[in-house]
Amino acid sequence: MTKPAPGPDQPPIPVRLVTFNTHHGVGEDARHDLPRLAKLLHSVDADVICLQEVDRYFGERSEDVDQALLLSRALDMQLAWGPAIDDPGPDDRPRQYGNALLSRLPILISDVHPLPGEGEPRSALRTMLELDGGTLWVTNTHLSAGRPDRRTEQVTALAALHTESMEAGVLVGDLNARPDAPELEPLQGRFSDAWDLAHDRDDQAGWRFWQREEGLTHPAHAPHRRIDQVWVTSGVTVAAAQVLDAGGASDHLPVMVDLLVQSGV
Repeated sequence: MTKPAPGPDQPPIPVRLVTFNTHHGVGEDARHDLPRLAKLLHSVDADVICLQEVDRYFGERSEDVDQALLLSRALDMQLAWGPAIDDPGPDDRPRQYGNALLSRLPILISDVHPLPGEGEPRSALRTMLELDGGTLWVTNTHLSAGRPDRRTEQVTALAALHTESMEAGVLVGDLNARPDAPELEPLQGRFSDAWDLAHDRDDQAGWRFWQREEGLTHPAHAPHRRIDQVWVTSGVTVAAAQVLDAGGASDHLPVMVDLLVQSGV
């Protein structure tokens, strides 16, 4: 039986999303503390959590644990995993480092796309999530630091991952560039900066009154850079955006957005 098309009065679907560069669970005190990170992530009560700099059996810096799996179990959320570094390890257990997505929503599709550029390998984790009456595409990434030309190549590849049929889509992560940087220009034809679109926003990184509402996320102790971002397509409305206190859990601050996704897209 063909599913009837949604009516024009069908309300949009609320989705709370958080993006956070976790610095492989090492906080500002230089201590690896995964329970601290899990407690912080649990407190935000998000439907979707996008994490960067996550380790899976990567070595002593993160106590050689599978951070992605442990966090998904602690939060009782589904897991999608996208390694950027994938090296052979002992006992047939690869050493991996990359991006993770935790979700309360069913994950229908999950694929990993290596990004171009020299230096540290980078990748994008693309997922399709099931909503009640629709779907949401989420792409989670961490772009190269340093040379803008590397990011230009990577952003061009990211933009190509989102086709016209993906009307409701979100691109998130540590982009290592300000939102108006020239290398992010390829995003602007398909995406808009969620922070600018938000009807209500608050910047807890605004440690001086004139910095409020700027969305600053790095470094966590005295933020002056807005490199952790959320970009949305036309099928997604941004009700609110907020920079959260990381509680010392990372050298970045998390960004939380409350989205309204059009039904039936």
